[in-house]
Amino acid sequence: MNDFLLDQRLRDFLNEDIGTGDVTSACFSNSPVRRGWFTARAPGIVAGIPFAQRIYALLGVQRWISLIDDGQAVVAGTRLAYVDGPGSILLQGERVALNLLQRLSGIATKTREMVDIVSAQGSTRITDTRKTTPGLRWFERYAVRAGGGFNHRWGLYDAVMLKDNHIKLAGGIGKAVAEVRKHIGHTVKIEVEVENFTQLQQALDAGVEIIMLDNMTPSQVAEAVKIVAGRAVTEASGSVDISNVAAYGATGVDYISIGALTHSAAALDIGFDLDQPKGSGEAFA
Repeated sequence: MNDFLLDQRLRDFLNEDIGTGDVTSACFSNSPVRRGWFTARAPGIVAGIPFAQRIYALLGVQRWISLIDDGQAVVAGTRLAYVDGPGSILLQGERVALNLLQRLSGIATKTREMVDIVSAQGSTRITDTRKTTPGLRWFERYAVRAGGGFNHRWGLYDAVMLKDNHIKLAGGIGKAVAEVRKHIGHTVKIEVEVENFTQLQQALDAGVEIIMLDNMTPSQVAEAVKIVAGRAVTEASGSVDISNVAAYGATGVDYISIGALTHSAAALDIGFDLDQPKGSGEAFA
């Protein structure tokens, strides 16, 4: 996302919250310059610092100091950043900045947990899916990368993936692949979702580049990887969570795609607090 589109999206977030005006903070419009601290209240992986900074820049606040980089692990009590500006403006941006920081840090934390587990098993990569919050896909997938994961296709427009209903529509894997090849260029790869070993062989016979092993058990995935024998990239997907991701990682599959990285990640607890003035002539402690 370029800077123009990023600013446009962040302005939309601010407009959604501020609307016709912050009727609470407006009562303190003459407030002096204050300092607000973003602090982790739980351990995790941080993501979204640049977006929170940009939110305040759009509100006219330029004094922002980041103390932590995205992708960095923190413990509870770690200060992530501080921002200086009129108190009323700091509070206008607080909720939007926190929403993004908490949501994205939660995704990065969940992703890192999965990545660390499979890294001990081999070279399998953890990737996300299109199961993202509408309007937040770019941000949520940024968080997956901050957590050490990889991104799958971005939408329906940038990769061919033949799933069960496409296969039903075409009348079989072979027919579906043949039909797609009539319409795509030679540089576009084809991924096919298979649910059993019969479909796996059909996908191999069709010469597809990527095979998704859908809702197979770890032992079935391991057997499928042996059958493919490097003739296609393999991807395990469906019903993968923290309890079984190690078993899938041990199969030798190339990728594990996990929708829960984005649709079920709990927000990381992050707080925003203004400093208390020490005296009448001091803006903040």
